[in-house]
Amino acid sequence: MSGRILLVVVAAGLALAGCQDKPKEAAAPARPVLVKTVAFEPRVPERSFVATIRPRTESDLGFRVGGKVLRRLVDTGQRVKLGQPLAELDPADLQLQLEQAQAEAGAARAAVEQTKAELGRAASLIEKGWSTPAALDRQKAAAEEAAGRLTRAERALVLAGNALSYAVLTANADGVVTATQVEPGQVVAAGQTAIRIARLDQKEAVVAVPENQVGAIREGEASATLWSAPGKVYQAKLRELSPSADAATRTYLARYALPEAGSEVELGMTATVVVGARSTDRVARLPLSSLYNQGQGPAVWVVDNEGKPALRPVTVAAYEAQDVLVSTGLSEGERVVALGVQKLEAGRPVRVVSALQF
Repeated sequence: MSGRILLVVVAAGLALAGCQDKPKEAAAPARPVLVKTVAFEPRVPERSFVATIRPRTESDLGFRVGGKVLRRLVDTGQRVKLGQPLAELDPADLQLQLEQAQAEAGAARAAVEQTKAELGRAASLIEKGWSTPAALDRQKAAAEEAAGRLTRAERALVLAGNALSYAVLTANADGVVTATQVEPGQVVAAGQTAIRIARLDQKEAVVAVPENQVGAIREGEASATLWSAPGKVYQAKLRELSPSADAATRTYLARYALPEAGSEVELGMTATVVVGARSTDRVARLPLSSLYNQGQGPAVWVVDNEGKPALRPVTVAAYEAQDVLVSTGLSEGERVVALGVQKLEAGRPVRVVSALQF
């Protein structure tokens, strides 16, 4: 009897020892995930272009009369003022034409005086009955003809005086000489370009725009910075966009007015024109693989500082080839799971890894 009791006690002890040696169930390892930090940016990204500072108005000036160039008074790059002489023609022939016009005007005045006197005598003879009405009519016609010749001679005198004044080419505005195309001794025709003047009151940034970005140029807001002074930002307004592309470069020429440009902005300087979106819409750009949708709308998994994911509904502004643009539902700096969202569970910790580790 005592042996049977001892056997039962030993069997119970072995069973209890077996229960104590049974291993505990191992905890599930944290799933590695690849995350992307949320960073909001303009919906339309900024675009930058290399530009050249050019004048809005550049005039080709020429003599209004032909002749031989006597002197050129300015050089390329020289600043000039309104009315400043730029070049002169030989005035000899023009002076002779003026003297000829003066002589013809003097003769016409004498003829008018003579016809007036003859007309008075003819009228006196008619009153005394010593002449005929036909003779009086002839004298009236002669007086009117003489008056017409005088008017024509006076107009010719004015034109000759103007032509002599045109022998001196003057600046039509304050500016800088960008080209000189005449030299002393050269014979030029009326209207032929002699001096090119660029006005300094209005300056522009000229940009060559690729055809795939013409739409963004039309709708965007622009600013400009000089390479020589990158810390200064100038407001830029699109003034002109070429309606046709350049045959060689296939780019469109855009001119941006710089209303704030002062004397520190020199012609020919290089600048950068940055064009951004007019709207204030900002979006977070995430990979398409970060979206999670099981019939309740788009959402993403957001990982907190403790490594626990939480499902967050978001508003999608647009879909692109490889990205999705999220407008609301996220905050700047949050971490969003970018890959493997179908295998996550709310509250189950994850391990954040880099792209190479993943």
